[in-house]
Amino acid sequence: MSNLADIIENYILGKLTGEQRQFMILRRNELAEELNCAPSQISYVLSTRFTANRGFVVESRRGAGGFVRILRIPGQQLIYLKAANTVTEDPRPENIEVVISNLENHQMLSGRESELMRQFFRLTEGHWSLAERARILRKLILRLSDF
Repeated sequence: MSNLADIIENYILGKLTGEQRQFMILRRNELAEELNCAPSQISYVLSTRFTANRGFVVESRRGAGGFVRILRIPGQQLIYLKAANTVTEDPRPENIEVVISNLENHQMLSGRESELMRQFFRLTEGHWSLAERARILRKLILRLSDF
């Protein structure tokens, strides 16, 4: 059985997906009433599960006539670009691991893709200069953003 936060999240995602919209406007109190929960629980879900890292921007206005606007942003491209920009000119194994792990944590890489990248950089260590390894890693990340 799902917990309440999962139910609220799935309800909002279902609305966004079902209406195939990039944004939606909702009223916190009305949604809380519909889902039989407290408005603070809606606020909790919005602040923890609808974050920029997950591809959302949440705008809120409280009081009479208040609303919550949830915008879906094309965050995938942004995450890949940020990851490529974090690659230093000295891509030591621990730096490469941080970049791969971050992409994996953002669910931009599957476990299989992550392991392939790790293995590639382990096996090719010493074959290219550090600058060349950095260039390869950046190109790989930017190429992944095309899919």
